[in-house]
Amino acid sequence: MNRIEDQWLHLKRYELSSQIFDNEYELAIALIHAIENRANNGNYSVERFIFNHV
Repeated sequence: MNRIEDQWLHLKRYELSSQIFDNEYELAIALIHAIENRANNGNYSVERFIFNHV
C-alpha cells in the first residue's frame, strides 16, 4: 500500500465507520472533519484545495 492508501484505510476504519450519509455533501463534510481531526491529533497541518468546475 502506498501512503495515501494507508491514510484512507485509517479514515474509513476509525473516523467514518458506522456512519451513514444521506448524500455526497454529508460524506464530504465528514471527510473534511475527519482529516482535520487527524491532523490536530498528529500535530500537523492540512490544506484543502477547492476546485472550481465549469
